[in-house]
Amino acid sequence: MPIRVVLADDQVLVRAGFRMILEAQSDIEVVGEAGDGTQAVDAARRLKPDIVLMDIRMPGMDGIEATRRLAGPGVESPVKVVILTTYDLDEYVFDALAAGASGFLLKHVPPEELVRGVRAAAAGDALLAPSVTRRLIEEFAKRRAPVRWKSTDVESLTEREREVLRLLARGRSNQEIAAELHVGEATIKTHVAHVLDKLDLRDRVQAVILAYELGLVQPGQA
Repeated sequence: MPIRVVLADDQVLVRAGFRMILEAQSDIEVVGEAGDGTQAVDAARRLKPDIVLMDIRMPGMDGIEATRRLAGPGVESPVKVVILTTYDLDEYVFDALAAGASGFLLKHVPPEELVRGVRAAAAGDALLAPSVTRRLIEEFAKRRAPVRWKSTDVESLTEREREVLRLLARGRSNQEIAAELHVGEATIKTHVAHVLDKLDLRDRVQAVILAYELGLVQPGQA
């Protein structure tokens, strides 16, 4: 089954460019477009895509509110939302992550990175470009009020699962974690799935944020 995508951006030419890039791939299908947040929410609820590529600044309802309605706390059957932004540390990205976004892509990325990002988001494999993951999440963790997590939840993790969680928080991909721990990539995927399940987390974004809030990784730590 192809990855079903909805494009949400108020610029028609931007949507047309993304559509052309994505639909050139045999495993990706653009099933809808939206010019503002309201249209994006309607399209996502009606078409049930795997991914919504969401611009932040749009007329009417912006991308952050649309993200909150599609993926925020308490949403039944949340949709994976990937934020489209011009700058890798756009201040609005932090609000989007808090609203439930699964990650973000830069609008000026090369076509192959856009395709890779969509595939990764659909698979839950990598949330952000490794080059910007750590500094983005660190800044987000500094701005956000700590969340009270049950110690029993954290204690349910094995030592290897904690190690995987720490490496996730440092922006490592599954492949990089596998190489560092000298195990197969499939094993790492299993560990990540166990971490998300045991801690009742939606995706890797929440796992990374939790690692900072628990002190498993400190801002500024290499």
